[in-house]
Amino acid sequence: MYLDINDIKIYYEKYGNSKDTILILPGWGNTRQTFYYIINYFKTTHTIYILDYPGFGKSPIPSKTLTIYDYSELVINFMKKLNIHKPIIIAHSFGGRIASLLIGYHQCKLDKLIFIDIAGIKPKKTIKKIIKEKIYKLKRKLIQILPKEKHQIYSKKLLEKYASPDYLALPPAMHQTFKNIINTDLTNYFKRIKNETLLIWGDKDYSTPLKDAYKLRKIIPNSALIILKQAEHYSYLNNPTLTNKIIYEFIKKEH
Repeated sequence: MYLDINDIKIYYEKYGNSKDTILILPGWGNTRQTFYYIINYFKTTHTIYILDYPGFGKSPIPSKTLTIYDYSELVINFMKKLNIHKPIIIAHSFGGRIASLLIGYHQCKLDKLIFIDIAGIKPKKTIKKIIKEKIYKLKRKLIQILPKEKHQIYSKKLLEKYASPDYLALPPAMHQTFKNIINTDLTNYFKRIKNETLLIWGDKDYSTPLKDAYKLRKIIPNSALIILKQAEHYSYLNNPTLTNKIIYEFIKKEH
């Protein structure tokens, strides 16, 4: 199904018809389809909403550059248009950035939070990283002394060598949006979260390392951390059965 929000066309899916609602905020890219284990497990007990962000899956590329605040406002308006009230949030990777702003910036009313290998803690630059950036900038300047017809060729080679896989996978229209997002540190917004929060993390996650989980466990007061052994950044796919059982125990209502 499609919904128009702020002149942006968004594709989403809805499952179930319960008064208890789960809103899934997937990671960066076309990752909606990675959640079907979770959806199929909970769709009989909850109404579940999941969406494709602008530029991914079935949602078209936006006509303008976006920031993480634009994404969070889009989700707020998505909830308003579909009358989603106080949902349980399941967020993975990039989805955690949005969730932090829903509470810490927009003061949105949410229920329990499940954060799976989420992003949003900006890492400190290592000496190796600083040197790599300086070399890249120097080489970019050196390209200017080459004949103009070679600028594009060598610029492309530089990007292929120095840019991240996520950046390279994007269409050029999304490059600045990507830069806007990864350069925003959301630590202070995570500190404002008072909701009961479950952190699920793969011990082999090198995209959002386990040290981020320990930091979030410390700064989110009402939180607990479960580490999945031999699991990577998509830890919920590495062990879907255990992940579903953990989430079920966390969100089940006591009678």
